[in-house]
Amino acid sequence: MKKILFAAGAAGLALAAAMPASAQSIDYGSLEELFNEPVTTSATGSPQRAPEAPADMQIISQDDIRRSGATDLPTIISRVAGVDVLNFSAGHTDVNVRGYNQSSSPRLLVLVNGRQVYLDHYGVTLWRNIPVQLQEIRQIEVVKGPNTALFGFNAVSGVVNIITFNPKFDDTDAFDVRVGTNDYRGASLVATGKLGEKLSARISLGAEKQDEWKNTIGLADTTRLHPPESVSAAIDTVAQVTDKTELRVEGSWSNVQQSTIAGSAYSPTKSAVSSVKVTLASETRLGLLQLSAYQNDLSAKYVILGSTNWENRIRVVSAQDLFKVGAAHTFRIGAEYRNNTLDTAPLPGGDIGYDVFALSGMWNWQVSDKFSTTVALRHDTMEIERSGSFPAGAPLADNALWDRKVKELSVNAAAVFRPTSDDTIRLSYGRGVQAPTLVEMGGLSGTTPLAPGVNLAFVGNPNLRPSIVTNYQVSYDRSLPAINARAGVRVFWQEWEDIKGIPSSAGLDIAPTRTSLPAVQFINTSDSEMKGVELSASGSAKTGFRWSADYTYTDVKDKPFAGVDLTLRGAAFDRTSPKHRGNLAAGWSNADWEADAFLHYVGEYEFPAVVGTGLQKVDAFTTLGGRVARKLDNGLTVAVAGQNLLHERQRQTPGLEAERRIFASVSKAW
Repeated sequence: MKKILFAAGAAGLALAAAMPASAQSIDYGSLEELFNEPVTTSATGSPQRAPEAPADMQIISQDDIRRSGATDLPTIISRVAGVDVLNFSAGHTDVNVRGYNQSSSPRLLVLVNGRQVYLDHYGVTLWRNIPVQLQEIRQIEVVKGPNTALFGFNAVSGVVNIITFNPKFDDTDAFDVRVGTNDYRGASLVATGKLGEKLSARISLGAEKQDEWKNTIGLADTTRLHPPESVSAAIDTVAQVTDKTELRVEGSWSNVQQSTIAGSAYSPTKSAVSSVKVTLASETRLGLLQLSAYQNDLSAKYVILGSTNWENRIRVVSAQDLFKVGAAHTFRIGAEYRNNTLDTAPLPGGDIGYDVFALSGMWNWQVSDKFSTTVALRHDTMEIERSGSFPAGAPLADNALWDRKVKELSVNAAAVFRPTSDDTIRLSYGRGVQAPTLVEMGGLSGTTPLAPGVNLAFVGNPNLRPSIVTNYQVSYDRSLPAINARAGVRVFWQEWEDIKGIPSSAGLDIAPTRTSLPAVQFINTSDSEMKGVELSASGSAKTGFRWSADYTYTDVKDKPFAGVDLTLRGAAFDRTSPKHRGNLAAGWSNADWEADAFLHYVGEYEFPAVVGTGLQKVDAFTTLGGRVARKLDNGLTVAVAGQNLLHERQRQTPGLEAERRIFASVSKAW
């Protein structure tokens, strides 16, 4: 059935190619010139400034990326208000929005041109596996709060939407070579070309290698540490099939080896990801029709309960129609099919998977030039199944236990009021759904010694409930044209239901019988409530000076279920979420020079210990990053940049201490 459905989607693409149409890609460059700032079309399909969108969003431009001095996406995103980043090693970083972060964090939807790049086995994003070079990114949209109905499956704590330059409109050519302390080496190439009048293409290549941070925390088994190495390649092509039809084909591959926190222990990890995506868009009398299909393949190797090798494949086919009724009403209707499969490991023999059928709709009403409303709905039906054998002595050894359906509704609603040209007020509501991951439902299948002659089994949970998050927010943004500045405030309240926790060998979830082993599994542990406030301001001057500042406060209160120890289950988020975090940035540039500095502050928090047990306190810390660059002739730029400049080593998590890094780079654009 799964193969038939995917084949039908592919056939639909071929059929749609024959339809009369008139679609054009979004020319973000022209929109940016028109609005005099980066704009988004992701939320409603219409161009909007970030404060006017129905979702709370901050846009990171290509200029911001270049001036950041960063060599990786998490460092760039960490400078966004309210974003939490856990740097466990030189290669492994986990990112979440407004608390609730954890190792292998499964709550953030990460997209590249609409294709998910978070990995479905854990629901985690391995950032170095994202096959995008920093020079080919037009903008990064960081969306806060549950936005499943607007952005798609599993967008529960937020969305990182990466939009690359479009080879049809943007002639992006760049080469970059970087060297640094701790034997850092990196290089990237981006090249764009026109293959006739109707076909455009961009290719990108990148490679990076560096030493792992030193083992200053007393890890007994240093074989679990692996210096991060990565290589990636991607191609993006756009073909004008007819004057009114456009076909976009994207393909990518990445291979990464690094130290990764899995649970609360380090594991040497190798992950290879390949992807292909096909999108056909047509403007017709029925509106802008779009049909797309993509497939992601993951091959991952961990050291969990021994050697664990996972093969994960996800296939997605979607169709949508964006159309207007009159000048004031914009509608988007869509349908999506997803098929996701994973083999069991480290003990093989089983397969766990699900099919998701989703229907969605969005209505944006521009009531007046000062007031607009947006309502979006998405209904997901997830059909879960398991096949194959079970390990000897495993409890719940019946595939029929996994045969069930999960049906959930996601909602986003917002009202945006602009009483003056300088003031924007937004009221928003969101309900998002975090589906159980394949590892949680049974992809992790193995045993470990519990006592002499007694083994403990790790088994899937066929009855694991999805987590539901509900968010209410009021925001106010004020433009200050007299001083070329902006300021904003956000007040939000959020509630989580049925948060999921990790297995714990400190207690049994399933008692042994004469024929089955004692077992642990992922379970629903608690509800939780979070309230907070976010303040931000930014500005620039004609002299070339620019600045920004933000502060975010969150207060998390957990409500554990009876008999559940949240510390053992990795779900004590009221203790592991810092209450305070903030950023301060300043920069200056002229025709020849650029100089920028970034301070990032995180208040004290606790986190599961990597060496030892229980929660370990992490003191408040401040990091400093910066970049100085000189522009030369012929598109050459030389730069020196640094991260964690205040200390040689700094404890930012209970894991390896973050080390000072200094980089020198030579880049050329043409």
